Amino acid sequence: MNRKILNLAVPNIISNITVPLLGMVDLALVGHLDSAVHIGAIALGGTIFNFIYWGFSFLRMGTSGFTAQAYGKGDFMEATLWLVRALGAGLAGAMLVLLLQRSIGWVSFTLFGGSEEVEYWAARYFYIRIWAAPATITLYAFTGWFIGMQNARFPMIITLAVNLLNIGFNTLLVLGAGMRSDGVALGTVLAQYSGLGIAIWLYLKYYRKAGTKTSILKAWDKDALKKFFLVNKDILIRTLCLIFVFTFFTAKSASRGDIILAVNTLLLQFFMVFSYLIDGFAYAAEALTGRYKGGGNLPMLKKTVRYLFAWGFALSIPFALSYLAGGEFLIRILTSNREVITGVQPYMFWTVIIPLITFPAFLWDGIYIGVTASAGMRNSMLISLTLVFLPGYYFLTPILGNHGLWLAMMLFMASRGLVQTVLSAKSVFGK
Repeated sequence: MNRKILNLAVPNIISNITVPLLGMVDLALVGHLDSAVHIGAIALGGTIFNFIYWGFSFLRMGTSGFTAQAYGKGDFMEATLWLVRALGAGLAGAMLVLLLQRSIGWVSFTLFGGSEEVEYWAARYFYIRIWAAPATITLYAFTGWFIGMQNARFPMIITLAVNLLNIGFNTLLVLGAGMRSDGVALGTVLAQYSGLGIAIWLYLKYYRKAGTKTSILKAWDKDALKKFFLVNKDILIRTLCLIFVFTFFTAKSASRGDIILAVNTLLLQFFMVFSYLIDGFAYAAEALTGRYKGGGNLPMLKKTVRYLFAWGFALSIPFALSYLAGGEFLIRILTSNREVITGVQPYMFWTVIIPLITFPAFLWDGIYIGVTASAGMRNSMLISLTLVFLPGYYFLTPILGNHGLWLAMMLFMASRGLVQTVLSAKSVFGK
């Protein structure tokens, strides 16, 4: 079992870790410019895209679960149809985003309320990067499908290529061409379309024959589409709640001034690094639990869950210790702004807590997605948002200030893992 988990997890970890690495490079590129506003601009612009793209992440999650179950049954033609459905939904959504970009931008910048200079650079970032939407959203469908087909190598190749190209483009445009946060946005657009080209090439070269006997018209079967959108509706609600939390977190950070916004943006990089690493095991959970659920193998499903949590706990300890020992060093790499470096010091201990608190929620997400237990995942998110995060924020921040914001976030993540554990007997194991 350890080998099966690692064969799927390690390629995803290798690819996932380049995502926060890209974020850190972007922050380092603008963090050494003449003002902290460029850090804030990327934070606000990035939050808007989190809202948009995380909203479409149901395409990856739903496609992964459905495809893994079709794979477990040995039905490769049905697996191909799930990819077609996801690509159709993704392209339609991307076109809608492009059509509504002015409205999205106006609403977003009205709600965030950062300083005038931060909003100026954030807007330049937004209206360039928005043109990557078709590539970014359809890549979710391809990534989820490859994972469902028990192939973690192709998502690794795609993600590594996208993020390394992104780093290269961003460095060239910011340091070479003298651009600022707008250069980071343009580099992202170029990299995303490069990744989409790679994904299409990999599919055509290695999987085209799997769907040769499949009638594309079957992809639009009413019952199948209903199943697809019902599960994805729950995943979308869950994802929108998560987006709300991070958007709320960034907005409240911005309301405390440019320095606190920059401080919290830097500290969130520690959260992102661990989340993308543990997500490698969550992706393995999607593929394996979906496979065993589709094949009706409950003992192997339970065994997989036990082993996944052993790995999650084992990884959280060294991460917490590394953050304790090297957190300040990493902050100084990301920015040379003295105000920001001084401002981040009182909050560094939150980075040590992050791995220990958050790993159960990430792993349960992968498990729930694999067995397509979307209602339980949705319910756990709604409970944690409405009964823990929001009450926690409004009660704690008047007393603790920015520490209250971080404590509310950690309580939210802990409650997600706890509620999912309670619901798993029925939702995951069917008892």
